[in-house]
This record gives sequence, C-alpha cells and structure tokens, in this order.
Amino acid sequence: MRTSKKEVDDLSYQIIGAAIEVHRHLGPGFLESVYQKCLAIELAERELSFQQELELPFTYKNHTIVGQFRCDFFVENLIVVEIKAVSELLPIHQAQVINYMNLLQIPKGILLNFNVMNLFHQGQKTFVNKYYESHW
Repeated sequence: MRTSKKEVDDLSYQIIGAAIEVHRHLGPGFLESVYQKCLAIELAERELSFQQELELPFTYKNHTIVGQFRCDFFVENLIVVEIKAVSELLPIHQAQVINYMNLLQIPKGILLNFNVMNLFHQGQKTFVNKYYESHW
C-alpha cells in the first residue's frame, strides 16, 4: 500500500507532538538518553511502530560498513528522528539526519533538540529530500 504525502506529514505531526509532550514534562537540562527513553514511551503510547538505535550499514567501494551509523528512531518505516540535548544545533547535526534519510531512502527526517525553552519554536527542524517528491 502506497503512503501519501499527507500521511507522512500527519505522522511527523504525531512525532513532534510526542516530543512536545516529553519536553512539557521534563523541560531542558536532561541528558539525551533520558529524552530518548521518554520519547520511546510517548511513541509507544501513540501506537506508532518504531525501531530504536537502528544500525544503518552503508557501502564504500563494494565493501559494506556496519556499526558506524545508528539513528535514534525510525518511525513507521518512513521518518527518521534524531534527538539532541545541546546548547545549539550545528550543521553536522543536520547533515547527520540527511545522511540517515538517504541511507534509508526515506522521504522525511526530524531533528529535535530538547535543550531549549520551547521545543515547537526552537527545538525542531524537519527535512525532506528527493524521496519526498519522488515517492508519490
């Protein structure tokens, strides 16, 4: 069954809503691992299927490299979610999400930074790539 752009967008809203709920309860200042555990609870309570710490192998000159990349969450086999608890998101964090999206050949990724006062306005960034436009 083909997934529509609207379904992918709706899923991203659910994920961001789950992250906002975690942030509403915890606020900034915890370790990334704490937010990751709490977000897993929120995603499960929303009955979303996901894989945590998914290992992403890649190929370099006909050699498969494993163990170098792990995305925090892969939700519904459609959206990668990477979480941070840092003072500032850097271009390397964005590149990480985009690389995961490309390795998984998926249309959308979400980068969340829980170390902000307002997660919705300051702590989330959504990415789409060529698979978003060509997926449908």
